[in-house]
Amino acid sequence: MKKLFSELRSAIMLTLALAVVCCGIYPLAVYGVAQIAFRSQANGSLIVGQDGTIHGSRLLGQSFTAEEYFHSRPSAAGNGYDATSSGGSNLGPTSQKLNDAIKQNIADYRTQNQLATNALVPADAVTASASGLDPHISLRNAELQTPRVAKARSLGEDRVRELIRANIDGADLGFFGEPGVNVLQLNLALDALTSK
Repeated sequence: MKKLFSELRSAIMLTLALAVVCCGIYPLAVYGVAQIAFRSQANGSLIVGQDGTIHGSRLLGQSFTAEEYFHSRPSAAGNGYDATSSGGSNLGPTSQKLNDAIKQNIADYRTQNQLATNALVPADAVTASASGLDPHISLRNAELQTPRVAKARSLGEDRVRELIRANIDGADLGFFGEPGVNVLQLNLALDALTSK
């Protein structure tokens, strides 16, 4: 019986010690290192305005539909850019529903941007990303939207192109993927420019 209590006491002490280390010290250490070395990433890569207002995360897309804004790519996440319902539509290339949606998106994109009925449209302008939360559009997509945005804001197209260039995110690690334009950052830069 004495040996049983000794074993039980050892097990309880070990459990308590592991609880303190694994549930207290380790998480605090990881949190501290993240706050010191990766503060922006650890806090959600938030875009905070000069007045302290949080506009969103540079990692999550948002829906923009007004003429004076660059439009994000379509989203299949919940009711559009819903981070709690991240995911694609799961419709395959033989799906009539997907084909009809893409045709409609192409027609809408051409109309919104006053393009010819046979103008080539970038794929990211008419299809959702796998997560449905992609914050970027392609450089070609941004270029095709430039005349509409410039006209709506009474800006020169060259000035809008300068803002596009200033908000390009390069390929990951310099070679993974294509460069893209962060739509939220670009639209915030447009707002800042036109509010001056």
